[in-house]
Amino acid sequence: MATHVVNEARRCLHCKNPQCRKGCPIGTPIPDMIELFRTGHKREAGEMLFANNPLSVFCSLVCNHENQCEGHCVLGRKGAPVQISSIENYISDAYLDNPDFQRAPRLGQRVAIIGSGPAGLTIAVVLAQKGYDITIFESKFKIGGVLRYGIPDFRLPKTIIDRYKKQLLKLGIKIRPNAAIGLALTVDDLQRDGYEAIFIGTGVWKANKLNVKGESLGHVHYAIDYLVDPDVYILGETLVVIGAGNSAMDVARTALRKGVRHVYIFCREPKAAASQRELDYAIADGVEMIYGAETVEIVDEGVIYKQHRYDEEGNITETSEPKLFKTDNVIIAISQGAQSRIVNTTHGLHMNERGLLATDEHGRTTRDGIFAAGDVSLGAKTVVEAAHSAKIVAAEMDKYLTERRESRAGAGE
Repeated sequence: MATHVVNEARRCLHCKNPQCRKGCPIGTPIPDMIELFRTGHKREAGEMLFANNPLSVFCSLVCNHENQCEGHCVLGRKGAPVQISSIENYISDAYLDNPDFQRAPRLGQRVAIIGSGPAGLTIAVVLAQKGYDITIFESKFKIGGVLRYGIPDFRLPKTIIDRYKKQLLKLGIKIRPNAAIGLALTVDDLQRDGYEAIFIGTGVWKANKLNVKGESLGHVHYAIDYLVDPDVYILGETLVVIGAGNSAMDVARTALRKGVRHVYIFCREPKAAASQRELDYAIADGVEMIYGAETVEIVDEGVIYKQHRYDEEGNITETSEPKLFKTDNVIIAISQGAQSRIVNTTHGLHMNERGLLATDEHGRTTRDGIFAAGDVSLGAKTVVEAAHSAKIVAAEMDKYLTERRESRAGAGE
C-alpha cells in the first residue's frame, strides 16, 4: 500500500491551476497535501487535511472521486488520473490516531448538536476547537449517523468511526447516546438548560415511498432501514432492489454478502444514477441490472413491471405490457426525506415545501439560536457536501455566539 501511494504521489504534475482542487466540493488543498507527503511531511499533510475537512478520513473512502478530485485530474484526459483518494486515505488514516487538535480556552458557552452524522460531527469538531462546550445528542446507541448506519462496512469500516469518537472525547465533547430530541427531551429543554446555540443535523431517515399497490406487503422493505442492520432481515435466495442510486448498490452488494444468491436492480431509466465506480463494483459482485424497468405493482410472487425501451436521446420508444418478475423479497431504494419529530415538538421551527428543515443560506432556521445543515436541510447529499455546508454553518454559529458573548460583556454581566 505504501509503495503504491508513494508512486501515485510522484505522478502528480503540481499544476499551477489545479483542477483537482476545483473538483473537490470542500476545496481540499490536494497539490499541497501531495507535496508535503512526497517530501516526508506526512504529519503536516494530515494536519492540513483535517483543518480543511474534519471528515477527511471518511471522505477519502466514500467520496465520488471519479466525478470530483480524480475526475478533474488532467492526467485523466489521456490516461489514468492520480489516485488522490488513496493518498488522502493513507495520510488521514495515519493522522487520526494521534491528531493535533488544538482547543482554545473555554468560552463558557454551551452548544447542543442534535445528530452525529457527517454534518453534526463537523460542527462539533470545529466549535469544540474554538472553545465551546459541546454536547452531542444521538438518537441511536452509537455515533456516526449515515456513516455507521447507511454505508456498508466493506466501504467504510466502522472501526474508523470508533477511533474518531476517541478524538471527540479528547476534545472535551460530551456524547449522549439513545437521546432522541423530541421525545423525553425537547429543544425547549435544551434552551432552558443553557444551550445558547443548537445545531440540528438529524439527516434523512424517512424512506420515500414508491406509491404502488403492494408496498405494505411483508416481503417489502426500505433501503434506509435495511442498511441500519441487515442481519435482522431474512431475504431468501432472490431479491429485487428498486432504484439505482448508490444506496441501491450498497443494498445489493450487502445482500449478496449476507447470503442472497441472486440480486436484481430495477432501474427505470436507461442509465443508473449511481457513480460508475459503485455500479462497476456491484456488477463485479454479481448484481444484475435491469434497465427500463418501471414497477407497477408488488404482489406476493414478486414485482409486476413494464419494460421501457429508449432511443439514444433517452426518450421512451417502446413499452411492454405489465409482466411478473418472481422474487422472494423486494427492497425499495428511491432516496429518503427528513423526519418531522423535532419540528412537531418545537414552536417556531418550520419545514419547507420539500419537507426539509427550512433554513437561510447560512443555516439559520426559523427560530433564533437554532441552526441546521447537511441532509436535513439540503436533502440527501454526499458526505463531503454535508461537511462543506456544516463548515459554513459553524462559522455562522460562532458569529452568533460571539455576538451574544460580547453583548453580555457590554451589559456588564
